[in-house]
Amino acid sequence: MADPRVTKLAQVLVNYSLSIQSGDQFFISTNPLAEELTRAVYKEAVQAGAYITIQNGVPGLSEIFFKHANEEQLTYISPIQKMITEQFDAELHIGAAYNTRSLSGVDPAKQKIARKASAELSKVFMERAARGELKWCYTVFPTNAAAQEADMSLSEYEDFVYGAGLLHLDDPVVGWKEVTANHKRLVDWLAGKKRVVLKGENIDLEMSIDGRNFIGAQGKENFPDGEIFTSPIEDSAKGWVRYGYPAIYGGQEVVDIELWFENGRVVKETAVKGQELLTSLLNTDDGARVLGELGIGTNYGIQKFTKNMLFDEKIGGTVHLAVGSGFPECGSQNQSGLHWDMLCNMAESEITVDGELFYKDGKVVI
Repeated sequence: MADPRVTKLAQVLVNYSLSIQSGDQFFISTNPLAEELTRAVYKEAVQAGAYITIQNGVPGLSEIFFKHANEEQLTYISPIQKMITEQFDAELHIGAAYNTRSLSGVDPAKQKIARKASAELSKVFMERAARGELKWCYTVFPTNAAAQEADMSLSEYEDFVYGAGLLHLDDPVVGWKEVTANHKRLVDWLAGKKRVVLKGENIDLEMSIDGRNFIGAQGKENFPDGEIFTSPIEDSAKGWVRYGYPAIYGGQEVVDIELWFENGRVVKETAVKGQELLTSLLNTDDGARVLGELGIGTNYGIQKFTKNMLFDEKIGGTVHLAVGSGFPECGSQNQSGLHWDMLCNMAESEITVDGELFYKDGKVVI
């Protein structure tokens, strides 16, 4: 029997998150494990009048590619992907993990080459999205692999995923509009502010946000959602942070990361596990060591760490700091083939903005 929450998720994605209109060129990236959600999204999009292109990937291909591709293949940019990024009106990416560790044995150097080659196309994507020319969203379909990673049964994980998206409500969009209103209050308060200082057991970091704007995320580009974020001034970050949660990239865990910033750049990095991968990623290109994002999680319905940053960066009581590319819509000038979010627990910490207490012990206090 079909899960009615899947139908509801498809309706929210097409009509709220992406606001698909008649005549939109709509690209869906998915895989066979998400067949139920893909069909439901496809039906909603057809009814909305979209022109739909689907890429239905085969599990395991990325592992084969990175193990066997030569440098020319690693740097090749598909003209089809280029056309989609440059011309389509909307993109939906559905994650449905069959093996969350499938790339654990892949050489980080090969991934670095591919990331660097894709930097220019990533720039086009970010710029079109910032101008409102490209609507995009990333979501997940619950699978056994993802549930195992989160230390849950599949049914528990399904309840977690759909609950985080407010799909238990009669009208989830009403719930997301309430999130939008709360974010607007915070973003309006932060408008025009200049300096952010984060202090606590795991962080002693300051940065400038002068001229930069915060954005409230409310189920549009990510679903589920729940954060406010900005991109700091590129040369301003100064201090230190320890990430108590593992940072995961390509299925590989980097544990107990510590970063030291000077003049906006990471000048020293350590990790108890995954040091080689950490350094390799930070050396992707000139922009990879720059702090590209400060994000504050606002979804207090998400409290469990699941090793999936779609959910984890939204955890109420945390901040995430991403190295690499920033957001043009926030005013960022930093470009990179990397954007890597890392999660810091703020349970016994505070954030001051222009000397005024904004956040304490995991909660906004203004």
